[in-house]
Amino acid sequence: MYKVFIGIGSNIGSRLGHIQDAVDQLGLLDNTSVLKVSSIYMTEPVGETEQNRFYNGVILLETSLSPEELRKYCKIIEQDLGRPDKYPRWSPRVIDLDILLYGDTCFQTETLSIPHREMHKRKFVLIPLLDIANPLHPSILQTMLQLLNNCIDRSVLIKLKEEITIKKRTDYLLQ
Repeated sequence: MYKVFIGIGSNIGSRLGHIQDAVDQLGLLDNTSVLKVSSIYMTEPVGETEQNRFYNGVILLETSLSPEELRKYCKIIEQDLGRPDKYPRWSPRVIDLDILLYGDTCFQTETLSIPHREMHKRKFVLIPLLDIANPLHPSILQTMLQLLNNCIDRSVLIKLKEEITIKKRTDYLLQ
């Protein structure tokens, strides 16, 4: 089993609802458990700034799925929640799921880069990740707190009062 951190974000429609739905669907994956969810933060968009603010957070999973399998399921969840298969970079999105860290693995393919290439440059990733843990970045060899202290991102995050709940598999059977 691997500890995996996934960045999650939404800036269309019921942002908090979309994040909750994605967490629920991740919790239903075989050989996968949602262990923790960070606080959710309202953040300014990056790249294309003329769009709604994002709600961002980080999820900690435990899974035996391979990085490629997990990425495939994340894409399926995104599409199930209404994100198109193809979209312009920096565009608004119903949901965004990015694998940030997968244990201490460094992994690179055409479609997947672990650790996530931009995570150390983004407060909207580092701050929620630090709500959960302070792991070592496996290629930069600094902790998340060290990366945050050196981060040049000057954006301001607003912590929401609302929280995401983690459901157990039995909760779904009772619905």
